[in-house]
Amino acid sequence: MEQSNFNELTNQKLPNATAVLVLGILSIVTCCCYGVIGLILGIIALVLAKKDKALYDANPQAYSNYNNLNIGKILAIIGIVLSILYLLMTIWMFATFGLEGMQDPQAVQEKMREMMGQ
Repeated sequence: MEQSNFNELTNQKLPNATAVLVLGILSIVTCCCYGVIGLILGIIALVLAKKDKALYDANPQAYSNYNNLNIGKILAIIGIVLSILYLLMTIWMFATFGLEGMQDPQAVQEKMREMMGQ
């Protein structure tokens, strides 16, 4: 009887590990949506990962899906970095080309050639 209680304790899953993994993946996929959506999803994933990490640290033997939490956290960090880079690039392009220039791809290409010295 003690063995079944032990198995029940060790087979618990961290409550947010799957959510962190999914949000981490989505933060990478959506980083090209002006950087905002990916940034928000990545931050939410990191907050949930921090909560589950505290649970895991309190009793590491009780949880079996810690790898999902780590992978999701890594993906969320990658998604946040990509989102920030894309957001900065978008801000730079708006500042350089303006709204009208962004709507005309040929004008953007010409401006980029001028900037590159070609």
